[in-house]
Amino acid sequence: MKKLKFLLSLILEENAYQKLLAATAQDAAKRLDVDLEVLYGGNDAIAQSQHLLNAIQSKDSKPDGIICAPVGTPLVQVARQAAAAGIGWALLERRCDYLAELRRDYQVPIFGVSPDQEEIGRIQGRQIGALLPGGGLILHITGPTASSAVELRTAGMQSTKPANIEVRTLVGNWSEESGYKAISRWLQLSTSHAAPVKLVAAQNDEMAMGARKAFESETRSEERKRWTSLPYIGCDGCPGAGQDWVRRGLLAASVATPSTADVAVELMATAIRTKTQLPERKILLPTALYGNL
Repeated sequence: MKKLKFLLSLILEENAYQKLLAATAQDAAKRLDVDLEVLYGGNDAIAQSQHLLNAIQSKDSKPDGIICAPVGTPLVQVARQAAAAGIGWALLERRCDYLAELRRDYQVPIFGVSPDQEEIGRIQGRQIGALLPGGGLILHITGPTASSAVELRTAGMQSTKPANIEVRTLVGNWSEESGYKAISRWLQLSTSHAAPVKLVAAQNDEMAMGARKAFESETRSEERKRWTSLPYIGCDGCPGAGQDWVRRGLLAASVATPSTADVAVELMATAIRTKTQLPERKILLPTALYGNL
């Protein structure tokens, strides 16, 4: 039997969670004797799509399976082309209805692996309540609006936050820079500096840290002291990043999100080698990560 070759397509190399996906997938591939190539889309949906189409259409090095965390849209047409070419398709981090259709039309492994995104939001909502028992205004920095993960995390947070919490939403794109820019733009509003914000929550740790750095660099004296003393919370809780930031007190809390890529590598290898179809979705549970709550 020939050695399997998989392609792992990720969003952004600078993101700690994406690095975790790559590292755990590489460990799984080594353990399972699978060749694994890792490509990053640079937060560019068009570039990611083109990379994947080039791989699918390759005559010399076509992969046996593609494992993909989409930058923007869930890449339904790319997934269809992969399946038509006899390439397995695993979708990470998203909930997409098109998987069921492709599974009816093609025999290759087609499935999704995702953390429970709504539970991530529910945990964060409970953390907000624990940090602000008296209620108040929070800034909530989300990922890009096209992402189902953003929708589910937001719904989860709204379902568990106390009724006395008022939410003002800003939009980022999972990077630290986007968290910085979201706060920088917000500070340009005439009403922002006097807003009685009590907490900053972001849908990942990088955006939370970017927000913190924006307040540090774009405010002065007593105002800076007020903003930087707020609780900042995020999600992902990766070793060397979110876990460290919580331990150092830079974040008050996070949500430890399990890696999905290593699970997808193992499932894809098993399905191809045994010629079986897998369940459509594998959902992994997150856990709360607390500082001094």
